[in-house]
Amino acid sequence: MTAIVCRIVEVCAFRFVKDHLEYLLLKRSPDEKIYPGIWQFVSGAIDEGEKAIDAALREFKEETSLNPQRFWVVPYANTFYDHDYDAVNVSPLFAAQVQEKDEPKLSVEHRTYDWLRYDEACRRLVWPGQRQGLKVIEEFIVSGQQAGMLTRIPL
Repeated sequence: MTAIVCRIVEVCAFRFVKDHLEYLLLKRSPDEKIYPGIWQFVSGAIDEGEKAIDAALREFKEETSLNPQRFWVVPYANTFYDHDYDAVNVSPLFAAQVQEKDEPKLSVEHRTYDWLRYDEACRRLVWPGQRQGLKVIEEFIVSGQQAGMLTRIPL
C-alpha cells in the first residue's frame, strides 16, 4: 500500500531591495544524483527524530550559510509521488526573510544562485508545486496578510 510520508522540507528565502522584492533560487550542481541542474528553493531531508521546522532551519544554514531575520511556516505543503519508495511525500514549505545585502555561500550541492523577482522565479522553478508555494508566499507572507502574521515563527 502506498504510504504518505514527510521526509523533505523546503525553504524559500526572500529579501526586500529598495523598491522591490527578490527571491533566492539555487541551481543544483550538474553532478548531483537527484535533479542535476534544476533551479529550486533550499530543500533537504528531515533527520530521524527531527522536527520539520528544525530541519528547515538546519538545511537553510547548511545550504546558504545565511541567518534569517524572520521565519514563517507557509500555509502550503508541496506533494509529490516517489516511485522508488511507493510513497506520496508531503513537503512543508517555510519562508525566510534575509537582509538586503545578504549573499549566500553555497554548499557543494548547488553550483550557483540568483536573486529574482517573482515572475522570473516562477519561470525558473521546474515543479508546479514550487510555483504554487511561491505564489502563496507572495500573496500571504510578504504582502502583510493576516496569514503571514499568524504563521511567523519567533527566532
